[in-house]
Amino acid sequence: MSKKVMVVDDSRIVQLQLQKILSDTEYQVVACCQSGEEALEQFDQVQPDLVTMDIIMPGMDGLEAARLILESHPHARVLMVSSLAYDDTIDEANQIGASGFVYKPFDREAVLSSIRKVFAED
Repeated sequence: MSKKVMVVDDSRIVQLQLQKILSDTEYQVVACCQSGEEALEQFDQVQPDLVTMDIIMPGMDGLEAARLILESHPHARVLMVSSLAYDDTIDEANQIGASGFVYKPFDREAVLSSIRKVFAED
């Protein structure tokens, strides 16, 4: 059975990249959101097994959106995606309960490896 993935990124290009990377895998992109607010609205409807969450977005950033999702759904899995590789950003993501971190620009194997790690923790 495929795992449902919700992609949250304000870049349509990144959304398409992740959809392409995850096509023909056991992961199915079931929703794409362009903001943290949209991710919060969609989460209950979609009930994804994993959320890939960009950090820098207009309005609510990905760290805040991830924090709110994890507060209301403690078993949610959120994989942070960002071009920001600052230690304090990674620390904050870990503190709020993010399941991992993928750096942009990313390649297929790095993304799939990070996702597999998230699910291996079950």
